[in-house]
Amino acid sequence: MSRSSGEGHRFRPSHGVRAQVEPLAALAAVLAVSLGLGIYTGALHAAIPVAEDRQHAPTALDAVADRVGDDTGVLPPEGLPAATAVAPDGRRLNATLTADDRRWHVGPPIPAAASDRAGRRVPVRVVPNRTAVGRLRVVVW
Repeated sequence: MSRSSGEGHRFRPSHGVRAQVEPLAALAAVLAVSLGLGIYTGALHAAIPVAEDRQHAPTALDAVADRVGDDTGVLPPEGLPAATAVAPDGRRLNATLTADDRRWHVGPPIPAAASDRAGRRVPVRVVPNRTAVGRLRVVVW
C-alpha cells in the first residue's frame, strides 16, 4: 500500500521554521494602529463636554488663607489686601474676613449672579496679642 507522491502529504514545518513579517510591513501596521488610536482619542476628547463652571472658590480660599496668614496660621486683617493677588486667571475675587462683629473686605463688589463661594472658620488677630475666631469668605466670578 503505497501512496502516490502528491497525495496525502501535509506540510509539516520543521522545528525551527516560523512565520515572519517584513519589517517595513510591521512598522506600517504599528503606525496605522497608533494613528487610529490617536484619532479615536481626539474624537472622544472632543465629544466629552468640558465643565467650564468649575468651582474656583475652594482653591482660592486656601490660597488666600496661605497668603494672608502668618506663620502660625492666624490671619491679620491688615494682610487682607494681599488676597487679590491669588485670584484665578481671568477671574475676579472678593475676600471678606469677619471677627468680633468687625468686617474687613478686599476686591470688587460681588455681583448678584456670583455663585462660586467658599468660606471657613479661621483665627483672626483683631488687636495685637488678641486672637478671635472669625470667618474667611471668598467669592470668585
